[in-house]
Formats: sequence, C-alpha cells, structure tokens
Amino acid sequence: MPKMRIYKEFKFDSAHWLPNVPPTHKCANMHGHTYTIEIHVEDELHPELGWVLDYNDLRNIVEPLVVMLDHKVLNEIPGLENPTAEHIALWLWGKIRPDLPQLAQVVVKENPSNVCIYCGG
Repeated sequence: MPKMRIYKEFKFDSAHWLPNVPPTHKCANMHGHTYTIEIHVEDELHPELGWVLDYNDLRNIVEPLVVMLDHKVLNEIPGLENPTAEHIALWLWGKIRPDLPQLAQVVVKENPSNVCIYCGG
C-alpha cells in the first residue's frame, strides 16, 4: 500500500512572554499570538477505507489540547513555562504521540513568517 501524509490545521489565541530573554527584548513582555498548528500523520493508505486516518479521529485527539491552550497564558501551563514555538511543538508532540504513533510532524506558526517544524527524535 502507498504511504501518504495528511495533516489537520487548528487555531488558538494565547498570551505569553519569554522569561529567559534579556529584559530589554520585546518578547520579555506579555504579548499574544493567533497560533496555527498543523498536526501531520503518515501511514499506509488503508486498503478498504481509502484513507490514512479519519480526520475526525485526529480532531478528537488534538482538540482537547487546543482547548487547554486557547485564550490562556501559556506560561501558566505545566511544561510551557518558557513557551517558545519550539517548546510548544515539543509539548504538543509529547501529548499527541502516545495516542497517535503515526504522528510525523508538528508545525507551530506564531504568524505566517515565524514557524517551527518538529519531526520527532
């Protein structure tokens, strides 16, 4: 069977600051983003169903995490005390991977030009 990759996109709004940057850095101040995340799944095409994974199953795994992040201060969430895009990607991977071994990639976009891509490992 051919191997394919699908992804589903989610959005949430959150505030944060970066505690480890110099106090003069603009990100040392509380600010917010409308984040877009992509959750990529790679697997063989199911021979009967004709898909890699039901998009609703993917949504059911990821949506509770989005609810945890939406309209929150990310620094207050355990594991996100230093909520860079990179740490958000790692946090999402750690939460999703146990339920979704086919997870291939997590993309975190603070905006269209600031993007982190994590592929595990």
